[in-house]
Amino acid sequence: MTWKDHLGADPLPWLLAEDTPAVRTATLQHLLDRPSDDADVAAARKAAMRADPIRSILEAQDPAGWWAKPGGGYAPKYTGTVWQLIFLDQLGADPADGRVQRACDYVLDHAQCVSGGFGTSGTKDGGRPPPSRAVHCLNGNLARALIGFGRLDDPRLQGSVDWAARSITGSGVERYYPSGTSGPGFECGLNDKRPCAWGAIKELRGLARIPATRRSPLVRDAIDQGVAFLLSHDPAVADYPMPSGDPRPSRAWFQPGFPSGYVADVLQNLEVLAELGHACDPRLANSFRWIEQQQDQGRLTNRYAYNGKTVVDIEPQGHPSKWVTLRACTVLKARWP
Repeated sequence: MTWKDHLGADPLPWLLAEDTPAVRTATLQHLLDRPSDDADVAAARKAAMRADPIRSILEAQDPAGWWAKPGGGYAPKYTGTVWQLIFLDQLGADPADGRVQRACDYVLDHAQCVSGGFGTSGTKDGGRPPPSRAVHCLNGNLARALIGFGRLDDPRLQGSVDWAARSITGSGVERYYPSGTSGPGFECGLNDKRPCAWGAIKELRGLARIPATRRSPLVRDAIDQGVAFLLSHDPAVADYPMPSGDPRPSRAWFQPGFPSGYVADVLQNLEVLAELGHACDPRLANSFRWIEQQQDQGRLTNRYAYNGKTVVDIEPQGHPSKWVTLRACTVLKARWP
């Protein structure tokens, strides 16, 4: 039995259609295991850079590297600078494009706190965000994007990785802040100082992109702690700690979508655990059944599409989604190659 046997129909012809070249690129690489220098992959990526949504996002960029307004780039949500870098990575934009690299440098120069972590806001004069605003969800999203765009060896990015590992494990942290990362183990002021599973998923996705041979002992410890936290609850139930007085998980957990901001869903929980080698963990059985139940004839619906909130709409809300389907197929393939 392979991953396709867990779907009602084969989605590959749909995902490989040339009218959505970004999806075609990712499908060739993630489902058909084509290398990045494969001729079909290169052709699809070139087409994707000339087509929406990547084209419109890059056309909206200021020549200096920012979107919407200069500064830290978290606002306006989801049209500010940090979001565009995150979305461009998720869409598979070409790292060799000069506009992508200008965006990387701009984010590293303006969105990073002196502590190393990326922060959710800047000062009124457009300066760097204060250390009190560094949070795991943004740091992980940006670290993943920057690593994907070839910046792993950049000392500034290394500062982000070091902050993440120290903040998770509590090793060598000078200070936590009640308004941001408030303690070890993914505690967050935005979650009433309780461990935040959304933050854990995003941060682990960033650390997961570091090749295993290049992970420091501290990074490995942070990953192990994060995996243990995510597996301490049934991802299909998603009863992770919530703000006080909110007894039920956020509905967003059960609305798989694309693109992905700070919100995470059951599928993304599976994605990062699978990427870190835990796809076959028996504790994930309910989650895989849940994913299978979301599909209709091999296709899943985009239930969290950010329509009207982004520079350009990527997919319609409530319709069969190539991106969400691709995400689901990738985790199914990790469990059943």
